[in-house]
Amino acid sequence: MTFSLPPIVKLAERLLVEIEVAVRRFPRYYKYTVGAELRAIAMRVCRLTHRAWRDRARQAEWISRLVWLIDDLKINLQLGSRIKAFASFAQFEVLARLASELGKQAGGWNKRNAPRGQNGGAAAHDQRAQILSTHAASPLEAQP
Repeated sequence: MTFSLPPIVKLAERLLVEIEVAVRRFPRYYKYTVGAELRAIAMRVCRLTHRAWRDRARQAEWISRLVWLIDDLKINLQLGSRIKAFASFAQFEVLARLASELGKQAGGWNKRNAPRGQNGGAAAHDQRAQILSTHAASPLEAQP
């Protein structure tokens, strides 16, 4: 049985690996504080992407949790950057870009799976009112 993982799952796995590599290079103090938290959140993100992909019955719930957890991950990445835990800004930037892309994918997935009730179309974007123009309303006619 061969199957292909969806892009969001592959991205979550890649982010987890990159965070593991980055935390190994953290100074000792940060490795066991901020680093441990980053690793734990990245692992939970990876697990949630797999659950959301496989558990169709509860997919909306898993995706909603995933969106919030990715936000937590981004906050922790920012903290790591502020306290200069990363070996370089470039290392942080790679992780931030991956987390941002993951957040975009999860947000899109969340929107596609949002429950649509009886009035689902009622939430459509408001449209501008149609402007009806008459000959009398032309700029030439409006001037005295």
